[in-house]
Amino acid sequence: MSHYQHWRSAMPPLDLPDGLAVAHYKQGFVHDRTTQAVIFSRTELKHIFADRILDEQAIGYWHDKPVYLLELDNEELPDSKFDWITVRHFMLQGETALVKLLGFASQVGTWAREHRYCGSCGRSMQSSLAHRMRYCKPCGVQSYPRLAPCMIVLVSRGDEILLARAPRFVPGMYSTLAGFAEPGETIEECVHREVMEETSLKIHQLKYITSQNWPFPHSMMFGFHAEYLSGEIVPELDEIEDAQWFNIHQLPQLPMSGSIARYLIELHLYQRLGGSEPVLPN
Repeated sequence: MSHYQHWRSAMPPLDLPDGLAVAHYKQGFVHDRTTQAVIFSRTELKHIFADRILDEQAIGYWHDKPVYLLELDNEELPDSKFDWITVRHFMLQGETALVKLLGFASQVGTWAREHRYCGSCGRSMQSSLAHRMRYCKPCGVQSYPRLAPCMIVLVSRGDEILLARAPRFVPGMYSTLAGFAEPGETIEECVHREVMEETSLKIHQLKYITSQNWPFPHSMMFGFHAEYLSGEIVPELDEIEDAQWFNIHQLPQLPMSGSIARYLIELHLYQRLGGSEPVLPN
């Protein structure tokens, strides 16, 4: 069953009297630990957080019911039955439809929070009722939700793959190389530059594989496979603390399932070793 039968991102009208809602603050969502709910009655949620709502955005439909995002101004919770939960939790649980909804909500909430004031004149910005846009009425500046284009690449050398770890990773975990595109470069140029900057390696035979929207906080990941061409690994210590060639039969702890990094690795293993073809959740 397609996740669109559970969630679709068409914008419901903001002036509807009821519906469903999620409450968001800095990539966390209000979660009822007694019922395990993260989607609530809109009326109930607006009552609970009445004086704490920075912005409200219509984000789509869940089982054909309109859903709204309430962006909160701080992390204080009104009751011990509530806590904060992240999109990563539901990604690890394999709840694809909910991940799509919450990932979208988190990106919209981050954008709404970070664009409350005009970057040109400093006045308060308003949300458009017609479409997803915030605007400054005095000077005409408009802001739309942003996506940061990133490359992510699995580099192989025979039966070895290049994996690296950043200081923020959990102990023992290694992943594929990734980085943000810069103004004026193509995403392919970004792949070559980032691999060279982070490991001093040259690559070739670059092949686009797939993409994934990554709501941490607002990236669009373009996934590639490349083959090693030349060079010796010299980690860029400002970015990564270690990079190694790993034999495909002896791999370290890998990124979480559902991520494009894990998919690129598992797809390569499938192509080299057979078995079950991996699926990237969409």
